[in-house]
Amino acid sequence: MKAYSYYPGCSLEKMAASYHLSTMEVAQRLGLELKELEDWNCCGATAYFHVDELLAHTLSARNLAIAEKAGLDLVAPCSGCYKNMYFTNAHLKEDPDLAEHINYALQEDNLTFSGSIQVRHLIEVFVKDLGLDEIKKRVTSPLNGLRVAPYYGCQVVRPQKDREDVEHPRFFEDLLSATGATPTDYPLKLRCCGGSLIVTNRKAALTMVRDLLQNAVDRGAQVIATVCPLCQLNLECYQRHVNREFGTNLSLPILYFTQLLGLAMGIPAKKLGIGTELVAPAFAL
Repeated sequence: MKAYSYYPGCSLEKMAASYHLSTMEVAQRLGLELKELEDWNCCGATAYFHVDELLAHTLSARNLAIAEKAGLDLVAPCSGCYKNMYFTNAHLKEDPDLAEHINYALQEDNLTFSGSIQVRHLIEVFVKDLGLDEIKKRVTSPLNGLRVAPYYGCQVVRPQKDREDVEHPRFFEDLLSATGATPTDYPLKLRCCGGSLIVTNRKAALTMVRDLLQNAVDRGAQVIATVCPLCQLNLECYQRHVNREFGTNLSLPILYFTQLLGLAMGIPAKKLGIGTELVAPAFAL
C-alpha cells in the first residue's frame, strides 16, 4: 500500500466534507494510504499571497516541513492548496535566502524545510502514480451513458509545471473514461470559476459561473465534475443567483471527481457524501 501525507485543508473540514469522504473511500478501494498531516495549518488560500507573500510562504512551508518529517510526499485534494504548496516548495528550493528566512521562523516549531518531498494533487496521484489500468480493474458499476463535463479550473494546470500541457490537458477526460462515463467536449474546462470574485465583483463572478454552466449544458453534459472545493461551491451554490440575474433556468449537478469514481467502484452514494447537494444528481440516487 503506497502511503502519502494527506492535507485536507480548511474547505474539506466543513463545506467540502463530501470531497473528503469520497476521497478516503476511493483511496481505500485503490490501496492508497492517506495519512492526515498532523497539526496542519491553513495554506494561506489564494488571497493571502497578495497580502504578505513571505508569511504566506511560511504557512505553506510549515505544512511541507511536517510532511518532510513524516518522510511522505504531500497530497492535496484542493487545487488552491495544491498550487500554494507546490510553488512554495519550488520557490524555496530555488531561493536559499528565502528558505533561510522561513526556516528561522519554523524553528519555533522545531521544524526545518529541506525540499525533500513532492507536492501532488489528488487526481495526479490517481492518474500518474496508480494508473488508469489499475483504476479500471476496480470499476464494478461503470457509469455507462453518463455525459460528464470535466472541469479542471484554472489552478491545477497553471502555471506550467514539469513541461505539462496547460492548454490541452487530457488526464481528467482519461480518468472519466476509465469509469465508463463519456467526457464531453468542454471548451471552457480551464476557465476560472470566479473564485472569491463573488465578494468583490458579484456581477462579473456570476457571469463567469453562467458561462461555465451554459457551456456544459450546450455540450450535452448531465453533470460537471470538479477537482476543487471552491469551484464546486461557486458552480453549485450560485446557480439560483445566476438564474435570477440572467433569466436562465440552469440546474446542473456539480460533483467531485472522487464521487463519480466511487460510484463506478460500487461504493454506496451515502458513503461518498452524495445526497446533500443543492442540485441533486438524480442518476446517483
